[in-house]
Amino acid sequence: MLAGGAASRYGGLPKGLLDVGGRRILDRVVDTVHAVTGTSPLLVANAPDAAAWRPDLETIPDTRPGYGSLGGIYTAVAAGPDPVLCVAWDMPFVPEGLLQSLKAGAESGRYDAYLPESSGRRGLEPLCAVYGPRCRAAIERRLDSGDLKAISFHPDVRVGILSLARVKTFGDPETLFFNVNTPADLERAEALWRQHV
Repeated sequence: MLAGGAASRYGGLPKGLLDVGGRRILDRVVDTVHAVTGTSPLLVANAPDAAAWRPDLETIPDTRPGYGSLGGIYTAVAAGPDPVLCVAWDMPFVPEGLLQSLKAGAESGRYDAYLPESSGRRGLEPLCAVYGPRCRAAIERRLDSGDLKAISFHPDVRVGILSLARVKTFGDPETLFFNVNTPADLERAEALWRQHV
């Protein structure tokens, strides 16, 4: 789980600790990831008090602080030898079925990274994806060069894509990948939650 960033758009408040539908976003994401992987997620977070957010989770800071989302992905990939399912901690609506599909696509063995297609500006959602060990060196090279776009290393690895049509079977991509960055986003998340309850 990626909880980097300074929450500057939320006045410094840790976004994942906000409530949506009466539960912290962090707890929602932990439960979803655990249901899919069968293990407790690793929390990548730089805040000094991050270990207290969920004492039951292993919490580590960015290996290379100050490198944005790509630095967080790198930290997760570098934490062990196995592929990692990365999910941003401020995405309250990512469903188990979608994560299962990403995990299954990655387990085919044909790809080093497996991402869902989205209707967002990048066309892919890099903060809800699976990254294998071969991504480590590719990301490292991009960090060294200062190219911090979250998908900058894709030309150097085998990328698999969960099609937008398949993603839509789990819901509206704009809701599935919705993340809470501002107070207005939190209001919208509450409204979306009420629609789906």
